[in-house]
Amino acid sequence: MKRKLIFLDIDGTLTVPGSNVPPESAVEAVRKARACGHKVFLCSGRNPGMLAPVLVYGFDGYVGSGGGYVVCGDQVLFDCPMSEEQRVSAMKFLAEGGVFRTIEARDAAYGDRGMAEFLNKTSGGNSELVRWRKALEEDLNIRPMEEYDGRPLYKIVFMCERKEQLDAARALLEKDFEFLVQDLAAANCLNGEMINRKFDKGSGVRQIAEALGADLSDTIGFGDSMNDLEMIRTVGTSVCMGNGSPALKEICGLVCPAVEEDGLAKMFRQLGLDR
Repeated sequence: MKRKLIFLDIDGTLTVPGSNVPPESAVEAVRKARACGHKVFLCSGRNPGMLAPVLVYGFDGYVGSGGGYVVCGDQVLFDCPMSEEQRVSAMKFLAEGGVFRTIEARDAAYGDRGMAEFLNKTSGGNSELVRWRKALEEDLNIRPMEEYDGRPLYKIVFMCERKEQLDAARALLEKDFEFLVQDLAAANCLNGEMINRKFDKGSGVRQIAEALGADLSDTIGFGDSMNDLEMIRTVGTSVCMGNGSPALKEICGLVCPAVEEDGLAKMFRQLGLDR
């Protein structure tokens, strides 16, 4: 079998949302695939600091920060934080709109006070919202916004009640950033993230494939939510988890069982990645 490059979202794909521990079946599937000569990469909105607890399970690199920081082996292929002007403008106009912000530098994340209370008033939602709710409940190293020291940012996650709260920031910054709003939002909670138009998960896939001299037809991507869309559009074979977004399922070529049902391992076997 021709060797493949495999790209895995984390929350809702490799792990239950908000967890850093994959099912044992997924860990073994990744191990077998790599032993067979395939290369496996994480492809996540998480920054490198938030990726670190998952990297211990053994991967060949990662697309981090939604494509803003890309690593293949021990080589950094791409590093693109937002400019100082963009950072200052985004922070100002989101705050003035009453939007809760979680900002992500390369090795740290900071959140507005009151976000946990805001999320406690909501229920349900997509995997990203579940991840943030769990992260705040368990205090997974999201530091208070007052501790932010001005270090470069790669991404801003936003949460608010109404899309109109984003209008001022969008009017100024949408030319440079996509305001990616998740589907399946919880009641009274709109959540999403600002992604620099200079990159996305798909561009990270292309950079790694080019660095390794691989054709995109030999890439496989696994995701569960609409922030995986560009990865899914880029890879040769696209897979949505059974627990994933209905909109993403319509776009993907394949759907596998949910993460809790050992979906990743089952699809690895179906695709012959264990040989």
